[in-house]
Amino acid sequence: MIENCNNHSLTMKELPVSEQPYEKCELYGAKALSDAELIAVILRSGTTNVRSTDIAIHILNYSKSKSGLCGLQHMSQKELMSIPGIGRVKAIQLLSVVELCSRMVKANLKDSICLTKPETVAGYFMQEMRLLKVEEVRGLFFDTKSRLLGEKTLSTGTVNASVMSPREIYLAALQFEAVHIILLHNHPSGDPTPSKEDIMVTKRMLEAGKFIGITLLDHIIIGDNRYISLKEQGVI
Repeated sequence: MIENCNNHSLTMKELPVSEQPYEKCELYGAKALSDAELIAVILRSGTTNVRSTDIAIHILNYSKSKSGLCGLQHMSQKELMSIPGIGRVKAIQLLSVVELCSRMVKANLKDSICLTKPETVAGYFMQEMRLLKVEEVRGLFFDTKSRLLGEKTLSTGTVNASVMSPREIYLAALQFEAVHIILLHNHPSGDPTPSKEDIMVTKRMLEAGKFIGITLLDHIIIGDNRYISLKEQGVI
């Protein structure tokens, strides 16, 4: 809250034009806005005693372990609604913006996926999967010309384990009429180092695929902005 020399709390409209998010955006573009100001624009309004920018700052400082926008990416609707000035509608708006940003990143990366470059596959999923609190197994399915046919979440596990069933994975591949697949799963700990079980399951998947003519090209483990390709590790 900004106060003038007479201890009068300034509302958003009373701030100088250069400090009002909407006007500042019109004058200088959205890139000129701070993280808090961008969130304030989404919130649209604050409460009687709290400006939207102050609520935005509270959001950015909410997480003790991940501050700023990274913290917002981890927040649930319940956590957002625990902040004064954030109700159901504003919480849903913020969650929708976070999801939209994630989808925009993936949309921009989709055409750059290269089967022979694990870093492009990992980059496609990194922003989304590194934030997951439990392990998930995802599948990418490709045709004979290495074009991406689709992707699918194949299983969801616990904080430190996921269930990868060859049957479910290859049934999904057959549904997509795929001839190549790439598997991914995340480690919520942030460390992508493969476990003995990860290696064992990958070898089972590889052998199962040979029987039905579907090639397992890679199994990539996603950590926090890090990844490990089991193909690069020589497991596949």
